[in-house]
Amino acid sequence: MIWITLAAMSVVTFVPRIIPFLLGRNLSLPPWVKRWLSFFPAAALGGLIFPGIMTVVPDKPWLGPVAGLCAAVVAWWARNSIFPVLAGIVVAVALELLV
Repeated sequence: MIWITLAAMSVVTFVPRIIPFLLGRNLSLPPWVKRWLSFFPAAALGGLIFPGIMTVVPDKPWLGPVAGLCAAVVAWWARNSIFPVLAGIVVAVALELLV
């Protein structure tokens, strides 16, 4: 029974992802729709990251925003995804240990 459940869950997850891929190949979107859709990754990422930044250390609520700001500065400068992550971790750990 567990294998049937896992297979059904896989299909339910896979089908909504593959349908736009297959049907959207030849779909031509207006430029304003393409521009609008280009903002989705940043909005989704912000929606996932922001709550975590605000609740990093419950005893020190200022630590998360400071580390997040440092990570944002590094992201703007580096234009790479690993450096902001490392900067945020280093700043958060350093502030946690020092303060």
